[in-house]
Formats: sequence, structure tokens, C-alpha cells
Amino acid sequence: MRQLIEKPKIPGRKKKGTLVEIEAELLFKGLLVGISIAAPVGPIGLLCIRRTLTHGIIGGMVSGLGTALADALYGCVAVLGVSLVTAFLLGNQVYLKVLGGIFLLYLGYSTYRNQPAQNPLPPAETGLLSFGGTAFLLTLANPQTLLSFSALYAGMGMSKENHSPETGLWLVAGIFLGSLAWWLILSSLTTILRSQMDRKWLVLIQRVSGILIAGFGISCLFSVR
Repeated sequence: MRQLIEKPKIPGRKKKGTLVEIEAELLFKGLLVGISIAAPVGPIGLLCIRRTLTHGIIGGMVSGLGTALADALYGCVAVLGVSLVTAFLLGNQVYLKVLGGIFLLYLGYSTYRNQPAQNPLPPAETGLLSFGGTAFLLTLANPQTLLSFSALYAGMGMSKENHSPETGLWLVAGIFLGSLAWWLILSSLTTILRSQMDRKWLVLIQRVSGILIAGFGISCLFSVR
């Protein structure tokens, strides 16, 4: 009788998913990371709220787009392991914090001082570019975000041995989409709430936002060592 020879089983070996499944999983994880990084209330969130109140949902979304691009850039640096960029950002974080703190102080002062209009004012084309650009640079001025992405990347068990840079970019795409989705939600909710507010509430919110933004700027300057 002919005996059947079975191949020996390798203990602990798990069946990997297909490339499409891996990319979909990374995209979903990126969405969660992008939302978790963007959601905590900070100067960027206040900036988005303030611009939505002043210039409508377009002003808030363009600011959010600039932030999402910066988040994706930091995520890309973490995924690809670009040590030169990481070393530059962390090596110059003191200067970045000083510039970011000074800008937040100016932004807080101008927010407190300006009087909100009863109806949102549509921003000019140059204003939209400025909204996106300032949000992008302000997000980049906090290199700690890069450390957060690097820690999350390592915590997911991702490395060059487990994932190629090409598949890792699906995680970056998810980060961008997750961050952008959060700013869309925040801008939409702010727009809905604005329609229910009278001028007194708008002035109060604008002044409180100005104080908080300036407070973040002072905190940023005091964190410089």
C-alpha cells in the first residue's frame, strides 16, 4: 500500500491575508489614527472653529485640509523612516516651537480683537490659500506629532520586515482621509450651531477662542528648553 507523505507543519506560522486585504486593513487603521490625532481640542481645532464662524464651512474646511496634509506628511516620514527629515525636525524643534508660539499669540490677539459678522463672509481666493498654508505650517511646527505617528506605527507591529513602503503608504492615505473627515465633521457642526446663535454668543465664542489660542501660544513658548 502506498503511504501518503504529509508535509510537516510549521508551528506558529499564520496565514497572511492577500495584498488587497492588507492594504484595506492599513487604510482602515490609518483612518482611526488620523481621527485620533486630529480630534483632541487644540489650537488647530480652535482655528478651524474660528474660521468656520467667520468665513463659513469653506474657511474651516480649507484650514482642515492644510492640517490633514501636514498630518499625512508626518505620517509619510514615519512610515518611510526618513531619518534625515526626522533628525532635522527634532533637531530644530526649539525654533519651530518659538515660531509656532509667536504665531499663536498673534492669532489669539487678532481673534479676540476682531468683531464677528452676523453672517459668514466668503473668503477671497488668496484668503483660502492663506488659511490652508497657515494651518499646514502651524501643524508642522509641532514635531511631537511626528513622534506620535512613529509610536503608533511601531505599536501596530509595522516595520520594513513586515510591510513594504508601498503598502505603508495606504496607512498614510488613511491618516489623511481620517484627519480630513474630522475637520469636515467639526466644520459642519460649527456651521449648524452658528445658525442658531445671535451676535452676543458669537462675540463671546470669538473672545474665548482668542484667549485659548493665546494660551496655547504661551504654553508652547514655556515648553521651550
